[in-house]
Amino acid sequence: MKKCLIALIVLIYTLSAAVVAVAQEPFKRGLQQISFIPKGQWITGVNVSYSQSNQSDYQFFVVENLNGDTYNFKVSPMLMYCFKDNLAAGGRFSYTRSKIDMRSADVVLDSETEYNVDNLYSISQNWYGTAAFRNYISLGNNRRFGMFNEVQLEIGGGDSKICNGSGDDLTGTYSRNFSINVGLAPGMVMFLNNYSAIEVNVGLLGFSYSRSKSITDQVYVAHSDSSRANFKINLFSISFGVAFYL
Repeated sequence: MKKCLIALIVLIYTLSAAVVAVAQEPFKRGLQQISFIPKGQWITGVNVSYSQSNQSDYQFFVVENLNGDTYNFKVSPMLMYCFKDNLAAGGRFSYTRSKIDMRSADVVLDSETEYNVDNLYSISQNWYGTAAFRNYISLGNNRRFGMFNEVQLEIGGGDSKICNGSGDDLTGTYSRNFSINVGLAPGMVMFLNNYSAIEVNVGLLGFSYSRSKSITDQVYVAHSDSSRANFKINLFSISFGVAFYL
């Protein structure tokens, strides 16, 4: 009995020593990363989008007899530098402008409820500056396809003007806004050749704060503050672009 007890103690001590020795060794997952974007490369590109529409007696759900035109314009150049293999930092500048000129429209909810909207004019423009940091991840040994994770800090602002009515019934509101956004935007890159690539990214996580001041008819002043946290995929934030790696 005494020999069996001594043997059991020796066995437990041996197993404990082996577990401690294994625990002290660093754990390696075996993931290998190649130099997907080498140190010293410049990354530049630009996103440009423009849309325009004209409506004449257009009908859409509860909106009837819609007459007017709209346009949206956006340009966003980018410049980044790879200061270490697969790590890059830089920024981008964005400018957006949109206009809505609605000459007439009828909002018909039912046979007894109807609203008329005439001479509604709105124009707005915004500027944004963004500081960005990217970490590229290669897919195995493939140098054509890869992924990246981008951390963004965006600061911007702009103004807008809304006018409604005509003649003595004309009323208008002028607004100025300021916003700060911090976000995480993962994406994917596909190289077309050694120097050009197509990129797509989507906003996933982020926090935004905005503040605006509005003056109506040069008399009434209003202030607005809002903050929002986003922890889900926003399909409307998906962006496509072309980048050049020089």
